Amino acid sequence: MKVAFVHDYLNQYGGAERVLEELHALFPSAPVYTSMYWPEKMSPTIRGLDVRTSFMQRLPLVTRNHQPFLLLYPLAFESFDLSGYDVVISNSSAFSKGVLTPPGTLHICYCLTPMRWVWNYHAYVERERLGTAARLVLPAVISQLRSWDVASAQNVDRFLAISRTVAARIRKYYRRDATVIYPPVNCDAFQLPPARVEDYYLIVSRLIPYKRIDLAVDAFTRLGMRLKIVGSGGRDLPALRARASRNVEFVGRVSDAELKRLYAGCRALVFPGEEDFGIAPLEANASGRPVIAYAGGGVLDTVIDGRTGVLFERQEVECLIAAVRRAEATAWDADGLRAHARQFDRQVFREQLRQFVGESVAAHAAGARFA
Repeated sequence: MKVAFVHDYLNQYGGAERVLEELHALFPSAPVYTSMYWPEKMSPTIRGLDVRTSFMQRLPLVTRNHQPFLLLYPLAFESFDLSGYDVVISNSSAFSKGVLTPPGTLHICYCLTPMRWVWNYHAYVERERLGTAARLVLPAVISQLRSWDVASAQNVDRFLAISRTVAARIRKYYRRDATVIYPPVNCDAFQLPPARVEDYYLIVSRLIPYKRIDLAVDAFTRLGMRLKIVGSGGRDLPALRARASRNVEFVGRVSDAELKRLYAGCRALVFPGEEDFGIAPLEANASGRPVIAYAGGGVLDTVIDGRTGVLFERQEVECLIAAVRRAEATAWDADGLRAHARQFDRQVFREQLRQFVGESVAAHAAGARFA
């Protein structure tokens, strides 16, 4: 069985790229098709893959600033010739599901989310610092991309979603059903010997607007408790530093070993944004530590209020402060937290995905029509 992967872009390393690594572990000979590739930003695992880029790779500065090229992505992914493959698996939060496959090829989309800035445009614009020209031009571009997104979704044979929230979006925007298979967590990497809990709270995140790091900075500035923020740069860093008190520490990028130590020693992980899934809360649980999270998006699938963490209902400073105080008053069972994270381990992901692909291939070969 000849398999190919399709990935939106390989110019930054994050959760989508970790998913790609796990997908590739199941089909190690499969090539990866993508719009553009910046090897220096990738893990050694991804640098060892057979990566094939589109014409966009030749555009000046595209890997460093890919947003201005929005209208070229559909053309880039439609230009790939995938006729030689039995199965194509797109790992998509944007454009890669738009590849064209012949009738004999099964296309499975592992959907990280329908395009966030297309379907939640007004919230996106509200939090992004866009110039006047961009605000005038973008609505027409977004409308065009929204139409393309719906049309290209009909060429996918089967959808997988990373959470119930994402499955609901797929149903609403694309009118398609999706099976939920949660992203993989490498629990073994965080199963450290019991550590002494220290007096700091932890954030692990990119410093960009929708992550709502500002909410945590304001809350902990008022609380006077120590907060360590792990994240490399990000356009929000200067503004966040300006509003933070001395008890808020911007750690920057850390090694994997240091990150594991920080997880194991924190009082709790703070997760104030709304994510499609969110790997960090489960990494914290795998380290035996609870989570304080906004009750929206993927954490509703992963955080059990009062057992594996504390949920707060509104993205307001007072609500987060109340959640921190609840967490302080709760006795957490480290072994129970680790056992909970095991339900999302990468071995579970591999087994579920292998079974799903096998069933889908058999059904496709038998002429089944997928809803």
